[in-house]
Amino acid sequence: MMALEELLLASPRPEEEEVITADAETDEEEPSFLVVYNDDYNTFDWVIQCFMEVLGYDSVQSEQLAHIIHFKGKATVKTAPMEELKPLKDALTDRGLSAVIE
Repeated sequence: MMALEELLLASPRPEEEEVITADAETDEEEPSFLVVYNDDYNTFDWVIQCFMEVLGYDSVQSEQLAHIIHFKGKATVKTAPMEELKPLKDALTDRGLSAVIE
């Protein structure tokens, strides 16, 4: 019976493996979210054009995002590390859109 206890104690436990996996993931930067808010100033066509030019999205994806923003009040338009989102947010706000990084 003692050999079985030693074997159980020596084998890795699932919760220990999860902790090790979680620690390895902490080296990566947490993603940030580029959020665009609805406003009463910008037209659908302008918002779609901005998404195509700044974010590189096609017209269908840009139009879908514009509708989500219109009906829900906001939408996350891109998820990436902060340093990647900052110039995109600046470009959108320079064009008059209400964008923030969360």
